[in-house]
Amino acid sequence: MPQPLGVVGIIVPWNFPVNLSFLPLAFAFAAGNRAMVKMSENSIELSRLLRKISSRYFPEEKLAWFEETGGVGIEFSQIPFDLIMFTGSGQTGRAVMASAAKNLTPVILELGGKCPAIIDPEYPLATAVERIMFVKQFNAGQICTNVDYVFVHESQKAEFIELARKYVKKHCPDINHADYTSIIDDRSFQRLEETLEDARSKGATVINLSGDQSANRAERKFPMHLVMDTTANMTIRNRETFGPLLMVLTYKAPEEAIKYINGQDRPLALYPFTKNKELQSLYIDRIMSGGVTVNDALFHVAQHDLPFGGVGASGMGHYHGYEGFVTFSKLRPIFYQAGFSAMKYLRPPYGSFATRVYNLLVKMKS
Repeated sequence: MPQPLGVVGIIVPWNFPVNLSFLPLAFAFAAGNRAMVKMSENSIELSRLLRKISSRYFPEEKLAWFEETGGVGIEFSQIPFDLIMFTGSGQTGRAVMASAAKNLTPVILELGGKCPAIIDPEYPLATAVERIMFVKQFNAGQICTNVDYVFVHESQKAEFIELARKYVKKHCPDINHADYTSIIDDRSFQRLEETLEDARSKGATVINLSGDQSANRAERKFPMHLVMDTTANMTIRNRETFGPLLMVLTYKAPEEAIKYINGQDRPLALYPFTKNKELQSLYIDRIMSGGVTVNDALFHVAQHDLPFGGVGASGMGHYHGYEGFVTFSKLRPIFYQAGFSAMKYLRPPYGSFATRVYNLLVKMKS
């Protein structure tokens, strides 16, 4: 029998604050729970609006909103909820899980990571580039399931670069246009600058796909970049970019891509581009990830009948669809004993009847 867990705490990031608050709430309420929602410090105006209008629809004992004013998230994660759901960085996710462990509170963690794409040389390269670059510019790359890096066959490296340039010239010609998303805050903007400078200083090839357009610090507009020829000691190899930077790696055979990806933390998403069914299966079977979109990127997240969640360092637990209802419920097993039970014949002291039953069971097993 599915029953409500009780009160759930939902910790929401800044990049999709409406979606990532109301979607979990839908499953929490469908399962019969009450909820407390803690918003990001970068969503103050939205937090205040939601607090203002929420009471029109839900009493505060059913749904309560909290804005981040400094230290709220730390205290929030220490409350003995019946379930905590957190979406955000792996570093903060570890802190949330540690706090929840003190109360034996179960957690759902959606943490992101470095999600790879792999392009089969037999797949139409122009189509792959168009789809990958669309996702990479969407929300200025500030999406946990975005393509963090791409494996391109070594024979197609130059063509990939040229196609990426053409895409940006056509679809994102002016980074200062309102259609091109800003980076969320100065700290994130500086992190992207430092990531590029770290790569350059250590020998990487950095390509500004916007040509001579430089980053606009005042509006926090950051051009799309390709980063090639990276090494293991570079920041971009080891940290989720969460911005319009795309690391490009080359490979000769599928095993090279598989070996590299499996040598990293398990990603939240995997994006193989190939029409070869055997190759699709090879990548899906050999590389563990939270979810998969084949021949595109990101869109498995929007399929509401599919469960969504990470694995390993990219998170734990699932929601969306039926799995969302199950996650926010206690599936409570209930057994009703009949009026007559043969177990009374197997109670001690044991005699010949119990021996005959035991021998029969052993005989049936063999």
